[in-house]
Amino acid sequence: MGSRVRELAGATPATRDRYVDLLRVASLAAVVLGHWLMAAVTPDGVGNLLAVVPALQSLTWLLQVMPVFFFVGGFSHALSYRSLLRKRPGGSDDSVYSAFLRARLQRLLRPTTVFVLVWGAAALLVQLLGGGGGLTGVTLRMVTQPLWFIGIYLAMVAFTPPLLRLHERYGWGAFAALAGAAAAVDVLRFAAGVPYVEFLNFAFVWLAVHQLGFLRADGRVRRPALLAGAGLAAACALVAFGPYPLSMVGMPGEKVSNMAPPTLALLAHGLWLVGAVELLRAPAARLLERPRVWRTVVAANGVAMTAFLWHLTAMFGVYGALLALDVPLPAPASAAWWAQVPVRIACAAALTAALVAAFRTFERPAAPKAPGHPAASGGGPLAALGATLCLLGVLGLSMVGFNGLLDGRTALLIAIPVSAPAAVAMTLGGWLLVERAGRGRGAR
Repeated sequence: MGSRVRELAGATPATRDRYVDLLRVASLAAVVLGHWLMAAVTPDGVGNLLAVVPALQSLTWLLQVMPVFFFVGGFSHALSYRSLLRKRPGGSDDSVYSAFLRARLQRLLRPTTVFVLVWGAAALLVQLLGGGGGLTGVTLRMVTQPLWFIGIYLAMVAFTPPLLRLHERYGWGAFAALAGAAAAVDVLRFAAGVPYVEFLNFAFVWLAVHQLGFLRADGRVRRPALLAGAGLAAACALVAFGPYPLSMVGMPGEKVSNMAPPTLALLAHGLWLVGAVELLRAPAARLLERPRVWRTVVAANGVAMTAFLWHLTAMFGVYGALLALDVPLPAPASAAWWAQVPVRIACAAALTAALVAAFRTFERPAAPKAPGHPAASGGGPLAALGATLCLLGVLGLSMVGFNGLLDGRTALLIAIPVSAPAAVAMTLGGWLLVERAGRGRGAR
């Protein structure tokens, strides 16, 4: 692996925006560290450190960095789709769209599918043997929660071609339209009490952040200080005078969450984060010119999705080992709890590294097809259907979890009850459709 990393790092073209790669890795690493730190596990259950110490909720304005990842996604998707259009100048819209979906989703869905299958099999075995209580049950329920991010990212990939065309025509106007739609949804939600309308902001808020990536790809984020200042001022005003909570992540027991579904306050938070990271671009670019630093970023990008998928597995594994060894778990936020934090994080990092070593091969992309390779007839609609099924499957699984797999347990996905077996079936079926759509006529 080391020689391959050196080879990839050495072959990096001078035109590549290395800072985007750093942001991708750093944003996922911040989410992983935040999850490890916020988990307050005791023999009686799992809590949230931010609920135990509400004063720490202000830290989410720095650690809630998923907007940065989706911003980077918009940048990468714009470059990827335009590159494919150049390589297939005579290709139909269907063939280009299906090839784009398959290329962008392959490295995302292959490790995700393996994660779902491994945990599904483990959950089935545990529950057939009569287990599923205590920390095991909590793990089966919570280990799939990060999959919501995969579902949102799938939607971003699927909507890239039409939204990119809107961006090319209207520029900042396309972003403003999505931001305005997000604001309208919140007005209908909080002022008019319209039921279920808030779920529309899963699309409007995150696609607006994604649109900022298109603007970055065309060099149109020219005043990052203004963007950061406006976003921060808007977020502060919305939290101070509106119905929005301080925390930019979901909190147990709160009536309103800025995350699920996302709110206008979270969009403003995303604006300030995007402006802030853009202000750091020049010094970070100089740092990334150092070969050792760049090799580290390349290596981390090669396993980032696998580490993200398995980091909660590692965390619960560490807590399970502590309980099995009768190691005392002090009260969350106590002096003894804080003293134990570095050890727990180090153990979780080591176990995550072991899981990455076991599953990283599934994150490697397959060999690309020749640019002129013909796509199957009707591949665009088939790919869109597959992406939709995958989106619904992973979102449903993130909500219902694997606990109660044999009991018919369901969770509401936009007012529709979804069970774990149904969510798994949708995920696998959708991935097979995406794969089929991206193959040529003669492929088997």
